[in-house]
Amino acid sequence: MAPFIAAVVQNAPVVFDATATIEKVHALTVDAADAGAALVVFPEAFVSAYPKGLDFGARVGMRSAEGRDVFRRYFDSAIDVPGPATARLAQIAKACRVHLVVGVIEREIGTLYCTVLFFGPDGTFLGKHRKVMPTAMERIIWGCGDGSTMPVFDTPLGKLGAVICWENYMPLLRTAMYAKGIELYCAPTADDRDTWLTSVQHIALEGRCFVLTACQHLRRGDCPTDYAAAQGNDPQTVLLRGGSAIIGPLGQVLAGPLYNENGIVMAEIDLGEIARSKYDFDVVGHYARPDVFRLHVNEQAARSVVVD
Repeated sequence: MAPFIAAVVQNAPVVFDATATIEKVHALTVDAADAGAALVVFPEAFVSAYPKGLDFGARVGMRSAEGRDVFRRYFDSAIDVPGPATARLAQIAKACRVHLVVGVIEREIGTLYCTVLFFGPDGTFLGKHRKVMPTAMERIIWGCGDGSTMPVFDTPLGKLGAVICWENYMPLLRTAMYAKGIELYCAPTADDRDTWLTSVQHIALEGRCFVLTACQHLRRGDCPTDYAAAQGNDPQTVLLRGGSAIIGPLGQVLAGPLYNENGIVMAEIDLGEIARSKYDFDVVGHYARPDVFRLHVNEQAARSVVVD
């Protein structure tokens, strides 16, 4: 297929306000589409918060009433999938005629999940990926996804999927995605350290795929006044500094990384580069040793209640 333009959005949500954040998604997607993007990727937990610096009143063996109130606020700002928020995101993808990839906080019954949603340019909701292993304190507020939401979608742009933040340090999950032929590897994240760029470069090299990593640029002033961040209350304090980038299948940085500012990182994607790069390395093909190493993946939904 012909090369196309991909865009990675680096910005901040309207923290704890899903409706306002989704309208911000609309405005930013319009900007990316007007610049020629056919694929637009947003950061982890963009709708409507990655709650950097909050502790939700949790200590080992202890939870506070104040922390429960913060969680209630976070829960109320999460979205149902499907639901009105996903319908609005589908409208945005269709209006802008783009493939849209958005990190959200999803709620189901009494649990929140860190989720990525995928939409086609005709407004079709393609599906979702739930983070299979939240990191450290994230486990206090998010549940674990299972193997039933690890899709790679065969789109007109290429094979599209997502692995969220430190899931990318799980080599077996990466291998499962490579085996599905992923070409457009979205890596929405909240990791803004210098080491993240080298990590996604390694993934691009290992998987011989394009990696699109999106991180928020979030300041304390982007959060509500009563947001009790450990970093303090100075509105200029940077909670997440970004680092969004697009990496080619030989590990080359095509765009970014962008730090300490809002912006849209864009690059031309030529899928022909994937075949060129796999000439000498295909980690699940001619460079594999299935006689020695083999991965078993369980993609069944892990349900706590099964009704026969």
